[in-house]
Amino acid sequence: MNDSELQKIEDFISDVQLVNPEFAEIIEVVRDIFTEESEELLLGIKYGGLVFFQRGELISGVFPYKEHLSIEFSNGAAFTDPSSKLEGKGKKRRHLKIFTAEDIDTKNALFFVKQAVGE
Repeated sequence: MNDSELQKIEDFISDVQLVNPEFAEIIEVVRDIFTEESEELLLGIKYGGLVFFQRGELISGVFPYKEHLSIEFSNGAAFTDPSSKLEGKGKKRRHLKIFTAEDIDTKNALFFVKQAVGE
């Protein structure tokens, strides 16, 4: 990742920090979960959020909204989801709504991140 992309990511997180410090922290945690699961990920800012690419394909992203964050999974409809934590009705995409940092664990985000990077 080049310096320009790194700066865009840091600027994005700083902007979120100004509006909602807890959301900025959650975005950083989600970023760390993804980067710990796959060294080949490329990160960027698109569609108003932090996105994750693997082998040239958009696999996921985290997007801030007024009341929550959404961790979107491009192929989430194909994921194993025994506890029915994923939301959405599209052909492929599914998401987790994250309201607090605790939701990362209670909604088992790591379980879905592992599926996203393991595709």
